[in-house]
Amino acid sequence: MKRLTLLLILLLAALQWPLWLGKGSWLRVWQLDKQVEEQRAANQLLVGRNTALDAEVRDLKQGTDAIEERARNELGMIRQGEVFFQLLDPSHPPTPAPQ
Repeated sequence: MKRLTLLLILLLAALQWPLWLGKGSWLRVWQLDKQVEEQRAANQLLVGRNTALDAEVRDLKQGTDAIEERARNELGMIRQGEVFFQLLDPSHPPTPAPQ
């Protein structure tokens, strides 16, 4: 009787092995589910970034205000007839120009 019990326990363990530790085991499913959730979170961030970029592209295509703003901020351009004033911070002394 002890042998039969031992044999049944071993058979049960052999049948349970793939369920818990095999290729399609619960542990593997749990790990893949965690990876899917992480990828979904990363995708949400990318969707937000893509939406912002799409809005910027549409703004650049449709109006000149965005182009003018970029030209002023990034290139330092001014309109004809405007006067440019540059205010220097008195706490930072100006650096001498290279000769």
